[in-house]
Parts: sequence; structure tokens; C-alpha cells
Amino acid sequence: METKINSACDTCSQFNASGLKKLGVNTDNIDFVVALAGNPNTGKSTVFNALTGLRQHTGNWPGKTVVRAEGAFEYNTQKYKLVDLPGTYSLLSTSQDEEVARNFILFGKPDVTVIVVDASRLERNLNLVLQILEITDRAVLCLNLMDEAKRSNIKIDQRSLARDLGIPVVATSARFNEGITDLIQTISEVASGKIICKPHRIKNVPENIMKAVKTLSAEIEKQFPKIPNSRWIAFRLLEGDNRIINALKTGELV
Repeated sequence: METKINSACDTCSQFNASGLKKLGVNTDNIDFVVALAGNPNTGKSTVFNALTGLRQHTGNWPGKTVVRAEGAFEYNTQKYKLVDLPGTYSLLSTSQDEEVARNFILFGKPDVTVIVVDASRLERNLNLVLQILEITDRAVLCLNLMDEAKRSNIKIDQRSLARDLGIPVVATSARFNEGITDLIQTISEVASGKIICKPHRIKNVPENIMKAVKTLSAEIEKQFPKIPNSRWIAFRLLEGDNRIINALKTGELV
């Protein structure tokens, strides 16, 4: 059963100059699903609130004690459901938070995954970013807390970062509503296919392991031609990930 915490806008719709219409908890007739991922304490919930008009709308993931939050917004007449995933440092599925976040990106197949990072502590956030980019090729990096980065005299070359990661990068200070318009537009362009991402894939893998991954990946694609992330799945199979093994057997991944 879902519970509401300080919901600011359950029934109202809010327009602003960016063309954003905040739909609160109204997730009916959705065109696209957007996942919001990131480390804890990156301002992910603030980004969620800025897009949906909620202070938070929470409940539990099915069968889990992990809290989830969902909301919606409309942009250019298209409706987006926003799912705020648990904050996590990894997707290795060693905790319930990690399992929920990984499984939604993998099995839920969101149209866009927005990875929210702390711009003042970018390096420690990149581990999760690279793991997510192994799973999906439709992602946006949200450089949040830019105000804190500026106070610390940290400068980030967004263009170079976008080139190296192969996904669009948007700078925001969500608490001040700065950069949110650019973020919305970028989400829309990735969801519609106007922006094609070519995400970075980890290359410094021992040759024998990489050979095994390529062989296994080819077999996976032969059996499941529409599977989008055979390389990542091959890595998981080689590690003996029972959740992924069962997902292949049941067809959950296809």
C-alpha cells in the first residue's frame, strides 16, 4: 500500500515557461518511462521533485522493504513516468537496494535512465555510471549540485565528459531549479530517438575473459536476437549470477 509524504501536488497540474507540466502522481496514459538512478546524497530526490511537483510520493517495491517513489510530468504533449530508484553505489546486486535498481533498469527497460551525480564528487560517482552504461544505451548524465562544485572551484568540461561517456551531459542545481529545462529537453530527445547514445564500454578486461565474453555474447544474440545488452549479460553469466541465469531461462530478459 502506498503512502504519501508531504505531497505538494496530488491533483493539480503546474505549467512553467519550459513547457513542463507537473502531473504529480498521475501516471495514466504514459508515453515514456524514465528511471532516476544515482549514488545516495546526489540530490536525486530534489530532481524528482522538480520534475513531478511532488515533495515525495513513496511506497515499497513489490515484495521488498526498499522504498520507491513514482511521479509524472508532461512535456511537448508527451507524458513521462518518473521512477526514483534507490540510491546505490553499485549494481552488483549484493543488497536489496542494488538488486531493485539493477532489476528495474534491466527488466523494466526504461526508455531513458537519468544518472544523477554529485558534480563536486564526480570521480566517486563514475563507478555506478559505468555500470549503468553497460546495461543500457539510453542514458543521460545529470551533473547535479553544480552550485557546490562552483563553491569548491571545481570546473567540469561537460563536452569532453559527454564525448568520453558517449551520452548527453546536463548540468543542474536542482534545489534552485537551475538546468531543469535543459534536462527535460534532453530526456525528451533521448526518449524520442533524436539523440542516439553511444555509451562507453569498459575495455581494460583480460584477453581470455574478453574472448569468453565475445563468444558467449554471440550465442546469447543467436538465441535472443532482440536482447539489447548481451555483453553485460555474458559477464554476469560468467560470474554465475543466478538471477540472470533464471531470467534467461524464463524469457524475462527478452
